[in-house]
Amino acid sequence: MLPRREFLKQAGLAAVAQTALRAADANAIVVDPRPLFDISPWLYMQFMEPLGATDSSVEAAWDYDRDDWRKDFTDTVRDLAPGAMRFGGLFSRHYKWREGIGPASKRPAIRNYFWGGKETNRVGTHEFVDFCRRVGAEPFYCVNFMSDGEKRFRAMTEGNRTADAREAADWVSYANDPDNKERKQNGTAEPYNLKLWQLGNETSYGNRCFTRDDAIATTIEFARAMRQRDPSIKLIGWGDHDANGLWAPEMLKRAGEHIDMVAIHMMGQSPKRPDTVLKGLRYQKDPERAWLELIEMTKRIEARVTELEGVIAAQSAKTGIAITEGHLSLSPHNANPILYEWLSAGYHAKSLNIYQRHGAKVKIATAADFQGNRWTVNAVMLQTPGGVSYLMPVASIARLFKKYNGKQGVDVKSAPSSLDIAASRTTDKVYLHVANLEYKRSVEATFAVPGMTVSGGRVYEIAPEDPRQYVSQDQPDVFKPREVPLPPGSDPKWRFPAGSVSVVELDVRPA
Repeated sequence: MLPRREFLKQAGLAAVAQTALRAADANAIVVDPRPLFDISPWLYMQFMEPLGATDSSVEAAWDYDRDDWRKDFTDTVRDLAPGAMRFGGLFSRHYKWREGIGPASKRPAIRNYFWGGKETNRVGTHEFVDFCRRVGAEPFYCVNFMSDGEKRFRAMTEGNRTADAREAADWVSYANDPDNKERKQNGTAEPYNLKLWQLGNETSYGNRCFTRDDAIATTIEFARAMRQRDPSIKLIGWGDHDANGLWAPEMLKRAGEHIDMVAIHMMGQSPKRPDTVLKGLRYQKDPERAWLELIEMTKRIEARVTELEGVIAAQSAKTGIAITEGHLSLSPHNANPILYEWLSAGYHAKSLNIYQRHGAKVKIATAADFQGNRWTVNAVMLQTPGGVSYLMPVASIARLFKKYNGKQGVDVKSAPSSLDIAASRTTDKVYLHVANLEYKRSVEATFAVPGMTVSGGRVYEIAPEDPRQYVSQDQPDVFKPREVPLPPGSDPKWRFPAGSVSVVELDVRPA
């Protein structure tokens, strides 16, 4: 038996060791390398919608001197590398696809009923698909779904702007039938083989559109007609809420066999605090609180995704989730300047991590509108006329996460509480998408992959010294990530700067 003094000494040393071990564990990012699900190639999506007089988008991206897409725009989006790109939105309710094919000089200009002004139709099916193929995105369309039930479009001053299931099916044939004569006459011999088509856009919002039951019946009608032309297409049905709750349970129950994904939108992410600083320029007086308020709002995104996963599980369905629109809704509407600043980065990074962590079900997700020259909710800003295109903070983060990502999702077993992480793996590499949610404090972490040895790696990091840093046409690359090798050694570690967003790429091999 040890003397009492020696016993206490050794007990004290053991306690110190245990405390040190717990501290070390608290600072370790521990990743289980076992694959959980395949990450969808369409996960990081964008959507293109003609926005009329509100925000020059499609028209601003077209170079009429060259009669082609602006080269700076194409280069910027190719670098962004969205997995998929949708054409549509509210505009789909009155869009007639045939007006956007054939000789450009003969295409009619059309009124934009939602966003004001007119659209030239210079960008139609051929031009949109061509653009998507240039930038490596899977193109897909939101079809005119009987105008989502809005009866006014049956008799507008310019005529009937609604479209039935046959018109949608004809579009599928035009795009995908190898023998379609009309497409060949318009200069495209080979089929486009478009995989993704959405039925209904915000159909449940307001009281002008279809009822839930009518929307479900119309979904079945459209799905049958479109799949008759091409059985291989993937269809997305509308499942978001009305005043009484989600449509998804009944949509899946009655039309689940006809759709591959159910869509919701993630707009309306606006502050609920009555004294919020996220209105106008109030945030400039208390930027740290703005950072925290924005991160706080991501809880609603997680809750909505989890709710929809539960609905799908209750139906024992294999249906995926498609978040085909989403952005922050701050005052002033679509134009809050905070979205130019790195202050919005914590919100955006955590939102994108939520979508990837739920990647077993979330197959398509977008965190911003696509392009324009005025709205701050865009991913890509266009200097007009001409000039440069550049990525907003949300897009800089999406670009980083999309470019450096594995093919399969894996689990993070433990990590410092201030770090929000989504992990993935491809064979001998593990990727960590890391957002340090601390506004002022850096966080140091070590890395462990049980059953594997970490032999090296690198970090791709966006870490402005000032969270008020902003992007503009004069400094379009301010949020370009820097690449740094991990320090050598058997126990690699990294200090994540305050407010930073990073990807850690670990080289691993079996232990």
